Amino acid sequence: MNMRKLSACIKPLPLKEPFAITGYVFTVIDALVVEIGQDGVSGTGEAAGVYYLQENAESMLVQVESVKGRIAEGASRTELLNLLPVGGARNAIDCALWDLECKLSGKSIWELTGIKMQLVNTVMTVGIGTTEVMAAKAASLDSRHIKVKLSAEDPLERMQAICNARPDAEIVVDVNQGWDFQQLIEMAPEFARLGIKMIEQPLKRGGDAELEAYEPPIPLCADESCLDSSEFEAASRRYQMINIKLDKTGGLTEALNLAQLVKNKGMGLMVGNMVGTSLAMAPGLVVAQLCDFVDLDGALALVKDCDHPMKYDGGLVRGLSSKLWG
Repeated sequence: MNMRKLSACIKPLPLKEPFAITGYVFTVIDALVVEIGQDGVSGTGEAAGVYYLQENAESMLVQVESVKGRIAEGASRTELLNLLPVGGARNAIDCALWDLECKLSGKSIWELTGIKMQLVNTVMTVGIGTTEVMAAKAASLDSRHIKVKLSAEDPLERMQAICNARPDAEIVVDVNQGWDFQQLIEMAPEFARLGIKMIEQPLKRGGDAELEAYEPPIPLCADESCLDSSEFEAASRRYQMINIKLDKTGGLTEALNLAQLVKNKGMGLMVGNMVGTSLAMAPGLVVAQLCDFVDLDGALALVKDCDHPMKYDGGLVRGLSSKLWG
C-alpha cells in the first residue's frame, strides 16, 4: 500500500440566524475538515466537535496532527479507535477513511457496510425563542417531522403553542440537560397529553441516576448521557432510546457498534448531528437506516452548504452521491 497523505483545515460555517439551545447560542460553526489521499483518490470527513466536552476546531486540529504519521502509514479504522478518544477529530478521520475506502474499492458505502439505503425523513429543528417566534417557526417548516429545543423557561406554554400551530406534525423535544427531575415529572404527562413522541436529554449528563426508578409516560432519549458504547449500559437502564451522533462516537465505525448494541437491547434509536454541511450529514445517513427518528437537518441552518450537497424535500433526505461522500 502506498503512503497516504493527510491534510486538515478549519472551515467557518456561518448560520443563517442565531441558533439557541439550553445554555448556548450559536452563530457560526467552526468545522474541521480532513482529507486523506492515496493512489490518486481522496476521502474527506467533517466534524464540528462536542461543545459540552470543551472541544473546538483548534483542539480537534491538534489531535489530528498527533496521529498524522500513523494515518499516513496506513492505520485502519479499527486501529484509530485506540489512537484517539471519542470526539470530532476521530470522527473526521474515520469518515475520511470510509470515503477513501469507497473510492479505492469502487464500492459504495452501502456495499461496504451491507446496509440497505432507503429514503428517510429528517426532523426539522425549532430553536429556543419566544413562544410566538417558536410557533411561527414551526408553522413555516416544510416537514411533518419537527424537533423542538426547550429550556426550563415556559416549556409547556411553548409546546402548546407549537402543537396548535402544527397539529399535523410528529413532534419530539430536546431539552439539552435543561431540566431537573421534578420538572421532568411535571412536564412528561403534559407532553404525553399533547402527543409529543419523545423527550431528549431532560437531565444533566452525570445527573440522571434517578431515571432508573422512573417510568415515563413517553420515551426518554439519551444524548449527552451516552457518548459511545462504553456508556451504553448505564444509559440503557435510564432511557428508552439512544441518540447517536458521529461527533460523540468519534466516527461511523463506533456509531455502528453502538447502534448494534441499541438494536440488540430492543431500544429505540435516533441519529443526530452537531450542525455542519452535507459532508457531515452524509455518514449519519448510514446510521439513519437503522433509526426510529432521524435528525440530519444541520446543513439547512447554514448560509452555504458544501459542493454536491444533499437535498431536503419536505424533510425527505435525497441526493447522496459519491461526489459528496461514500
